[in-house]
Amino acid sequence: MSPDRPPTVPDAPVSEQKPRTADRVARLSHARDYSPGFFVKLALVALVDALGVYVVMVAWAQGSSAVAWIMVALLVLTNVVYFSKRALPMKYLLPGLAFLLIYQVFSVGYTGYIAFTNYGDGHNSTKEQAIEALLIQNEKRVEDSEAYPLAVVESDGTLGLAIIDDGEVLVGTEDTPLEVADDAVVTAGRITSIPGYDVLGINDVVNRQSAVAALRVAVSKDAGSGSIRTQDASSGYVYSSVLVYDEDLDQMTSTVTGTVYTPNDQGEFESSSGETLNVGWRVLVGFDNFRTAFGDSRYSEPFFKVLVWTFVFSIVSVVSTFFVGLFFAVALNDERLRGRRTMRALLILPYAFPAFMSFLLWKGMLNTNYGFINTVLLGGADINWLGDPWLAKLAVLGVQLWVGFPYMFLICTGALQSIPGDVVEAAKIDGAGALRIWRSMTMPLLLIAVAPLLISSFAFNFNNFNIIEMLTSGGPRFGDASVPVGHTDILITMVYAISGLDGGAAKNYGLASALSIVIFLIVATVSVISFRRTRSLEEIN
Repeated sequence: MSPDRPPTVPDAPVSEQKPRTADRVARLSHARDYSPGFFVKLALVALVDALGVYVVMVAWAQGSSAVAWIMVALLVLTNVVYFSKRALPMKYLLPGLAFLLIYQVFSVGYTGYIAFTNYGDGHNSTKEQAIEALLIQNEKRVEDSEAYPLAVVESDGTLGLAIIDDGEVLVGTEDTPLEVADDAVVTAGRITSIPGYDVLGINDVVNRQSAVAALRVAVSKDAGSGSIRTQDASSGYVYSSVLVYDEDLDQMTSTVTGTVYTPNDQGEFESSSGETLNVGWRVLVGFDNFRTAFGDSRYSEPFFKVLVWTFVFSIVSVVSTFFVGLFFAVALNDERLRGRRTMRALLILPYAFPAFMSFLLWKGMLNTNYGFINTVLLGGADINWLGDPWLAKLAVLGVQLWVGFPYMFLICTGALQSIPGDVVEAAKIDGAGALRIWRSMTMPLLLIAVAPLLISSFAFNFNNFNIIEMLTSGGPRFGDASVPVGHTDILITMVYAISGLDGGAAKNYGLASALSIVIFLIVATVSVISFRRTRSLEEIN
């Protein structure tokens, strides 16, 4: 070997090269590991994608572009997270975060948005939809309109009208304008058959007379071109709107009176004299709903009465159920008592029974005329439990005590059994009496465990819609209130009544949302203050 030649490194033996090659192949195969779990994940994500795409399509069709884009972002994030090996923690957090965003953040945010709008009866659509509705609702029969031979038809459960115009059969429904019906059959001047439609007979028309009389079929896609309507189901006439909309000037004009209506800040067409048309659209109205809630005597007076009763109901419900449940928990925690298991099982029966069934059962038992309490327990007494303001409130508190104390009994039993026995024994050895042990040890240790549950119970009862709605429906009503609110209404049932969802009043979602925000702020404030107070209990540890 020449001294100028650098030493060569011998090649690795073949036996050492094979493991390296095998490791590389193993890593590559592991990167493409299509195990059964991968296909299960693929199927589940595909199902989520399919549901998400459906939501996007529906939201986009209904004009909710914000919802559609949020869903698109969630779908993209879901696919990135579950098909990436670098986002392992996010795979567990994403479902909870998604549900938090959809059911909490979005709900609160959308409620807050509605609270600053005039959304409600007469203002439940966009401006374009309001214009179309105004043109339709103000239609009148055109004078000297030709009478068209007509038949009432039905397609997939949707009523429609078919007419004969210059020998052609035109057919349409309330959702689709008139169009030529090919292969329609006309016999003796009457339409007898149309492909894709069922021609209704006289008996079917009579049975649905009101629906037929209210039916309108647009002549064309232009809402201003009028519609076909009928009163006798045999002849149709052209109806045209008495309002004309000028898109360039953005104003409505009545062809009868010549009155001109222009848009105002409240989402309505208003004339110079202050007259408004009956259909408007949603617009932002700022703090008007909050000013109405606290400044309008129609709402402010019952609001403050309901607010006081809501606090009373929530606090008394929590306190009464807690102390009754605690009493039974302490009594049945004594090992000297026989039959503890049986008695515990009996005490949790009201909790095991569906709450809404308990409310309905108690409503029947509290009935004045045939209720079990009046007719049996009180020997035929005539006590109007649910009709008198004070008795109705007492009944609500009593029923809530019956339904709620088993829950407190369970959590107090668990908390008592978790207190270390050696601590109590040490206190006894030091000479502490039963009352001293209870006041200085048992009760503070118990409150550490149950205080957060008491706060959540307060928040629950503050919005306990079911018991009020099912037991008293908020009644008896305030005699001097112009809104459908009663003595046993709490804030959430008052919001429900004002929203008009119960059918008792005109719908006012904007005002109802404003009151919902107020409820949210009250509960949040009370909860934050209470949680800060309960921290002092932990110092006992």
